[in-house]
Amino acid sequence: MNRLDRAGRAKLWRKSRVLALVAGAGLTLAGCSSIQETRGYVVDNVLLQSVQPGIDNQRSVEGTLGRPSFTSQYGEPTWYYVSSVTGRRPLVRPRIRQHSVLAVKFDAEGNVASVENAGLDQVVFLTPDGDKTPTLGRERGFLEDLFGNIGTVGSGVGPGGPQ
Repeated sequence: MNRLDRAGRAKLWRKSRVLALVAGAGLTLAGCSSIQETRGYVVDNVLLQSVQPGIDNQRSVEGTLGRPSFTSQYGEPTWYYVSSVTGRRPLVRPRIRQHSVLAVKFDAEGNVASVENAGLDQVVFLTPDGDKTPTLGRERGFLEDLFGNIGTVGSGVGPGGPQ
């Protein structure tokens, strides 16, 4: 009887180790999965196709698509609906997976003049050149920054001095 108990316990121990390994692998893979986030306007293709130039106006577009993400400040009145879907893995910067910009242009009377749709192919990815922003003016060193105000305090030069 003692021998069967040992064999049964050993078998149970092996099964529990395999189960723990499978559970650990599942948790590890779940931690590496991508996190998907939708930002901006939630695109509904049926609603986008229902906006027609010459038929709709600003009020009907707002009723159909809702308020725009932003509007133009200069030139012809244009409403922009911006949508992007990003994917991110843990400890890595998010990457854009889908991006769309719907531009609804209006004429002077507020009627839809044109509807344009742009995608990820028109997104510009900028890479900064170095870690400093170039500025105009004088380059000062550390010691000039540290001791630059000595002699100017109370001399009437700068703000707060005699006019």
